[in-house]
Amino acid sequence: MKFTVERDVLADAVAWAARSLPVRPSVPVLAGLLIETAQDGDGLQLSTFDYETSARATLPASVQDEGRALVSGRLLADICRSLPNKPVEMAVDGTKVSLTCGSARFSLQTMPVEEYPTLPEMPQATGTVRSDLFAHAVAQAVTAAGRDDMLPVLTGVRIEIEGSSISLLATDRFRLSLRELQWDPGSTDVSAAALVPAKVLADTAKSLTSGTEVTIALASSGAGEGIIGFEGASGGGVRRTTTRLLDGEFPKVRTLFPVDHTTVARVDRATLVESVKRVSLVAERNTAVQLAFTSGELTLDAGSGDEALATEQIEASVTGDDITTGFNPQFLLDGLTALEEPVVEMAFTQASKPAVMSGVGSLDGEVDPDFRYLLMPRRLLT
Repeated sequence: MKFTVERDVLADAVAWAARSLPVRPSVPVLAGLLIETAQDGDGLQLSTFDYETSARATLPASVQDEGRALVSGRLLADICRSLPNKPVEMAVDGTKVSLTCGSARFSLQTMPVEEYPTLPEMPQATGTVRSDLFAHAVAQAVTAAGRDDMLPVLTGVRIEIEGSSISLLATDRFRLSLRELQWDPGSTDVSAAALVPAKVLADTAKSLTSGTEVTIALASSGAGEGIIGFEGASGGGVRRTTTRLLDGEFPKVRTLFPVDHTTVARVDRATLVESVKRVSLVAERNTAVQLAFTSGELTLDAGSGDEALATEQIEASVTGDDITTGFNPQFLLDGLTALEEPVVEMAFTQASKPAVMSGVGSLDGEVDPDFRYLLMPRRLLT
């Protein structure tokens, strides 16, 4: 194996592939990054795999000799990041890989490449979506995903595909996010669902934004069943990620969104974010920030008894009954920052029932139907 490649192209691809390396690999070879070359086709291919998630980057390179080698992925990433801006030459030299860049020379010990597992194949492509739109939608959806590994089903994002529409749902039992977006399906009658680990989905969506679109590959049956694949162009090559789907039944959460509301309030989102941050400074751990909505005003309170107290009033457009409720301040802030519109609408049925948060372009504008964030209230201290 021997090839020459541009330093920036190599460093970027190695860093991307190495990002999913396991911290504590179950077997030593899983800490490796697989380097493969071919004199035709893709040229250079870099891969990592931990039996759950795979990453494969193809990039243009001048290949002198075909071959493959397995080296420490994190070490190679650190080396590539530190190299001068000159072409990089890599070659197999016995049981080592030599790397030369300008006057810098490195020799890396190889790992037994024959022990490295075979990467899973991508399922057949299901459709494509704009990469920036997908990354933004995923970032909003994962806001409500659980982080408790004792409840693995809730650490995922449920992707529901129905024709030209994709829905992303996540919940940790205390909040729920629903993001809907349009895409270009390969078939108009496509219907599929998958439960994808939230962290993998977020990292993947964010890392595939250099190209204009992302291909989503999801097999409903047969070859490739049980995994989902994502592919995007980058740096003159292609990047592919596959991950194993989570097992288990995702709760039927769509019915939690109420149809009717007794109180609807609209508040400047940036003002509310800053107010919640200030007032919550005195909120003890696991206590709520109280929100009292009255005509034209929202009053925020936190703290109790002999401890520190905080209160603040901000303008609000309130329609319907006065209502006083309370929320976990961090969960409230998570929902507010996931929205992007300048105004937030909070819709209530009862003080003890969940509130639905949506974005609005202006105080009298139309609600953005694409993203909704449902938040359970917390019991208020009396």
